[in-house]
Amino acid sequence: MSSLGTQPRIRLATLPTSLHDAPRLREALGGKAKSPRIVIKRDDMTGLAFGGNKVRKLEFLIADAIAQSATTIITAGAVQSNHARATAGAARIAGMRPVLVLDTKIDEPPIQGNLLLDHLMGAETRLVPSGTDMDAAMAEVASELTAAGERPYVIPIGGSNAIGTLGYVAATLEMLSQCFDLGVSPSRLYYANGSRGTQAGLVLGAKMYSAPYSIHGIAVSGGDEVKRQRAIAIAAGAAELLGSGIRLTGDYLLNDEGYIGEGYGILTAGCIEAIQLTARTEGVFLDPVYSGKAMAGLIHHIRTGIIDPSETVIFLHTGGSPALFAKATELVAGVQS
Repeated sequence: MSSLGTQPRIRLATLPTSLHDAPRLREALGGKAKSPRIVIKRDDMTGLAFGGNKVRKLEFLIADAIAQSATTIITAGAVQSNHARATAGAARIAGMRPVLVLDTKIDEPPIQGNLLLDHLMGAETRLVPSGTDMDAAMAEVASELTAAGERPYVIPIGGSNAIGTLGYVAATLEMLSQCFDLGVSPSRLYYANGSRGTQAGLVLGAKMYSAPYSIHGIAVSGGDEVKRQRAIAIAAGAAELLGSGIRLTGDYLLNDEGYIGEGYGILTAGCIEAIQLTARTEGVFLDPVYSGKAMAGLIHHIRTGIIDPSETVIFLHTGGSPALFAKATELVAGVQS
């Protein structure tokens, strides 16, 4: 029978990341009378190339690329993609050339935030118009590079496939051990839901290892049903790799689309408040695309009584802090003194 320990893996992340209390944030939300205990899982601190949740996935994906003797890593995302930035760093560590297919709404996006880091790492960036079929675009690049004598390895957006999602099956074991050491039994875990690879790993891991908490995704983009089916398929593939008979259904994949606002990557008032409040109470910086909106959802759930004050909640900080600098003007305008 297969197991996590038998899966090819290259060590890229600084693990374990910390799990710690956020007492001042809890106090700001009403204290014990109104707010649950909040513990933050700091996957913004995974280390490689400004960290974030993608590094856990890349440990397995890059190992697979090495096994296939790849010379070039291709991936895709938005022009300020955290995943693309982390992938470029992982490719460099593995001695491979990163090629990033990035969609943009403007012809010449400013080189700042994650895009600046991509350039500093020497990643080849290929800009395509927003709305491009990114899978097709990556396939075209792969064909071109193959014809040129290279051996490309394509990583899907977000690292969201069966191999990548093993990173969050493994993270589940890490969190459960830390919860035991901290003496907490959380009833919920909140995080930002994007391409759904993290969701697949978190939910599969929770089922495999009998975690005490339910998984609550806060969506940062639409397309829930299509993405739900993707997560089910990804989890099924990961379970097969691990020799597990667990099969997830849509009922397990909780996703709240109420905090997206006008769209992916577009700031909301709740997101700005969440970034400010978390920074001023805990000195923790959330990002404006993912974790800021996830925290906005958690805060609203606390304020509206969806979460009982007697509960303990894990907030998974998935990283993305370089994107703060790409939203500086909007953040400064929205922050209250």
